[in-house]
Amino acid sequence: MWYQQTLTLGEKSRGFHLVTDEIVGELRRLKDVQIGLLHLLLQHTSASLTLNENCDPTVRSDMEHHFLRQVPENAPYQHNYEGVDDMPAHIKSSLLGTSLVLPVSRGRLVLGSWQGIWLGEHRIHGGSRQIVATLQGE
Repeated sequence: MWYQQTLTLGEKSRGFHLVTDEIVGELRRLKDVQIGLLHLLLQHTSASLTLNENCDPTVRSDMEHHFLRQVPENAPYQHNYEGVDDMPAHIKSSLLGTSLVLPVSRGRLVLGSWQGIWLGEHRIHGGSRQIVATLQGE
């Protein structure tokens, strides 16, 4: 079985957001897959997807502070047409990536006890974000 749909995540503030439930809630055919894979592709160059801590929100806050220090907005970037946060957002997106491949078993994602899907919103005003979700399995 192959199934594909585009998911829309609502607008989020800059930072890291736990979006596992939002994604799973929109996947209409996930429950039909007994064994397979879910591929998620974020269709944006100024945000990211990553798998990390799903319990303690201070991890997401610490991650945001780390990236603000490591990829500063006040560096002398040439690309600044869309504001001072645009080029740093592209760098963060490339560092973390925009896709995930996750195992599926018995209609559920197979994640570790403390793992969740994060959206890294790297723009001050990023807007809604689209993810192409492709399910493969039986």
